[in-house]
Amino acid sequence: MLLPRLTFLVLLLLCSTLLHAQQTITGKTQDSNTGRPIPGVTVRIPNSNRGTVTGADGKFSIISPNTSTSTTLIFSSTGYKTKTVNASANAGPLTVSLDENLSVMDEVVVTGMATSVKRRNLANAVATISSKQLAGVAPAQTFDAALSGKIPGALVTASSGAPGGGISVKLRGITSVFGNSQPLYVVDGIFFNNNSIPAALNDVTAAATAGNPNNQDNPSSRIADLNPADIENIEILKGASAAALYGAKAAAGVIIITTKKGKNGKTSISVNQETGIVKARHLLGVRNFTPETAADLAGPSSSADPDVIKARGWYKYKFEQARASGKIFDYEKEMYGETGIISNTSIALSGGSEKTTFYLSGNRRKEDGIIKNTGYLNNSVRLNVDHKVNDRISVSVTTNYINSSADRGLTNNDNNGVSYGVALSSTPGWIDLYPNAVGVYPRDSFAASNPLETRDKMTNNETTNRFVGGGNIDAILAQSKTSTTKIVLRGGVDYFNFKTAAIFPRELQFEEKGMQGHSIQGNSNNLNTNLAGFLINIYNPHKNLTLTSTLGATYETGNFDNISTTATNITSGQSNLDQSGSTTVRQFRQQFRDNGIFLQEDLTLLEDITVSGGVRFDRSTNNGDYKKYYVYPKASFSWNLAQRLLPTVSAIDFIKIRAAYGQSGNIPPYGSKFTGLIPSNINSLPGLLNDNLRGNPDILPERQAELEAGMDFGLFNNRIRLEATYYNKKINDLLLRRALNASSGYSSEWKNSGDLRNTGIELGLTTVPLAMENLRWTSTLNWWKNKAVVTKLTIPAFAIGAFGNSLGTYYLEEGQPATQIKGISGGELKLLGNSEPKFQMSFFNEFTIYKNFSLQFLLHWKNGGQNINLTQLLTDAGATSFDYDEDYKGAKLGAYRVNAGDAAIYVQDAAYVRLREIAVYYNVPLKNTNYIKGIRLGISANNFLTWTNYVGYDPEVSNFGSNTMTTTQSRGSNGISSGVDVMPFPASKRASFHLGVNF
Repeated sequence: MLLPRLTFLVLLLLCSTLLHAQQTITGKTQDSNTGRPIPGVTVRIPNSNRGTVTGADGKFSIISPNTSTSTTLIFSSTGYKTKTVNASANAGPLTVSLDENLSVMDEVVVTGMATSVKRRNLANAVATISSKQLAGVAPAQTFDAALSGKIPGALVTASSGAPGGGISVKLRGITSVFGNSQPLYVVDGIFFNNNSIPAALNDVTAAATAGNPNNQDNPSSRIADLNPADIENIEILKGASAAALYGAKAAAGVIIITTKKGKNGKTSISVNQETGIVKARHLLGVRNFTPETAADLAGPSSSADPDVIKARGWYKYKFEQARASGKIFDYEKEMYGETGIISNTSIALSGGSEKTTFYLSGNRRKEDGIIKNTGYLNNSVRLNVDHKVNDRISVSVTTNYINSSADRGLTNNDNNGVSYGVALSSTPGWIDLYPNAVGVYPRDSFAASNPLETRDKMTNNETTNRFVGGGNIDAILAQSKTSTTKIVLRGGVDYFNFKTAAIFPRELQFEEKGMQGHSIQGNSNNLNTNLAGFLINIYNPHKNLTLTSTLGATYETGNFDNISTTATNITSGQSNLDQSGSTTVRQFRQQFRDNGIFLQEDLTLLEDITVSGGVRFDRSTNNGDYKKYYVYPKASFSWNLAQRLLPTVSAIDFIKIRAAYGQSGNIPPYGSKFTGLIPSNINSLPGLLNDNLRGNPDILPERQAELEAGMDFGLFNNRIRLEATYYNKKINDLLLRRALNASSGYSSEWKNSGDLRNTGIELGLTTVPLAMENLRWTSTLNWWKNKAVVTKLTIPAFAIGAFGNSLGTYYLEEGQPATQIKGISGGELKLLGNSEPKFQMSFFNEFTIYKNFSLQFLLHWKNGGQNINLTQLLTDAGATSFDYDEDYKGAKLGAYRVNAGDAAIYVQDAAYVRLREIAVYYNVPLKNTNYIKGIRLGISANNFLTWTNYVGYDPEVSNFGSNTMTTTQSRGSNGISSGVDVMPFPASKRASFHLGVNF
């Protein structure tokens, strides 16, 4: 009996010793100026995994493992200066006052795939967007649309106004022509697929069968699936010098998205509701006919042709009859004049203990389109869990399920006259297109289709079911006073099923004498995975010296399978594929595997000087030599001069010089090293034909090298901050499609055929003109420009990206801008314009009044840049332009434009100044409430005002989409041909009321 009792006594003594070795430290944080509690402050013990977050009342509690009587605590929070406090449990509850931080120099920015650095030591111009900046002012319809005007160095363009998005993001100019030109999106370490998958509308519109083989369905981008309300922070690595460690996926930049995490403490609940309206931003207007101009649609009055004379009389009679009965219609307003309703509901729960925290959110976004039977619905659920196994090991898991549905109508270019805009362009308002009492639509004698009937009876739906999940393990392997070695393991999976349904009943006007109805249904499955492991050592031999070494390996796979079935001669009232007379099935599959290894070393000296160097080795199955590793180095340097050289000048907070160099690659498009095989029926036997685009087994990845340099200033307690950056980005081994002689049996082939250079300047000025107790004004001004030039072309210059020289087209030519537009003018091929802006500028202001009222607005100025306005060409050709009858040199203006044979007429300035966002919010003051912690009310407007001389629906437009995939039906989009305007879905403006309640 003695031994068990002694054992129990020893265990009791050990437990007592352990409990005594730990001490619980409690306290609260408050604003040093106002004394108000500060919620959400991170409190952590350095060199450990122990930490907590203050609650809504600013209070915290943390257990220290120290056996000593004193523990070091670090307090940090956005908007406040980081503070270090030595605390003891014996001293009672702490009261920690934090000073407001007008600087962003303590902001932590990602510099590697598993490492970060404070902005004061950063050598690159990395842009950051907070959750408040992204969606806290005037929320856009989708995440990608919310980026517009907020990223210096970026050209963000809405390809279409259709519900569900369609946004192009180009960072620091043109990265590639036929390769990937959109940035890599990384969400909580998961590579997020952003492909745009066409719905095979070309089977109805024939848009890609003449003039340009590129797909013109303009589908939505998959990054639009992401819920903006879940995002905590975004970092934009704009160039190779910053993104080099992401290797061959980072040529177009990297957008790193961090979603919200749980906070230690009592569970908090946040409920937000947005309700609003959406309307067309601008309509072109329609032609006002007279009896004589109506008759002119049949032919000139001077014609002696009996048929023309008869038709003129008939048109004149029909017009007068319509005018007398009050049936002259504005079909543009009928088509695009709907007022859509916005409803956006979200609920989020956050909480946990010191060891485990969670964030759970649900969101439902519903928005009607400005065209009848169009709209967007997005439902999403997110769960993020973080758990500390012990002081050395922490685990995090992030999951997100998304279900979305977009009804996008039928817009953009078509060669069959069936899309809404193309049909309306030749339809005068004095013919009746409305259905009769029994629902029968009249035939449109001026177009191939009745656009109102097409709108009311057709379907063009995209449905997405998506799961995104990932995990992260962070474990400290060894730790001493001067060294910490840890391992980080990370994995992610992105799976989505994407279904398209384009249904055109047989009773439609254009189907009656055509294919007797279409049912086009697509089913795509996509699976992307990424795995990574990092070994990191942080070595502090001296308080003024820190060395961080990182060794990492990455592995990514992709598997995409698209099956598209087109059924024609559809049974009346049916949409099933088997209820048809004929079906055609197409399948497009692609698989890839990429892997890389990288090393990075970061040195920080005296908290002022930072030197970094790294190298990545990449290979991909899409490269010609899939076994070869390509090498991408990087190096950077920054020095904060003020602390050492100007310590006595109190007005100067910091002066930093910085420079960075890096290389990255751009993997060739899938299949470019192979020649495709096209199925063909030969004498009723199945067979295969070679594609007319020849593959190249020796294809190389495009290589990008960027040199960036700049200076940053902080003055007067950081109330004035200036950031200036210059960059020179060179792209070698540019991947192009070289035209071949017909005798080769091919029309073109893949070939590395040139070089490209982007140079640019980015300037940012942030000021706090007023910082008083009851009034605060913060202002940010960004200015940037880019110039892209083709520096080398080993093949003959060629047209690309539009519809030929007679209408104006992009033209790749050595020594000339990559985005130049050429066309026939005066009988010669001439330079007509350039789609790249001369510069862009954004101006953001926030006023906080009596701490509860806030007014915020964002202005965006795009100066210069031309569009090819073929929407005006079509309305001129159809004699329906609003200004068609204006006199120009003795002729009707519309007739002059379309008959002049001058492409310069339709290459037009697309500059604008736009009020991107404006909002007023009020935080309702609450007293003596146990359950409700806060109430926020607001009104906002998005894209509500635009000043422009451009005569299209919107100066932001792209008929060819942004990141459309190549499939068996058509070629994908390229990196140049934005700004081609062909009867798009018009852009919209939004106004909303907001209510937020925190419990």
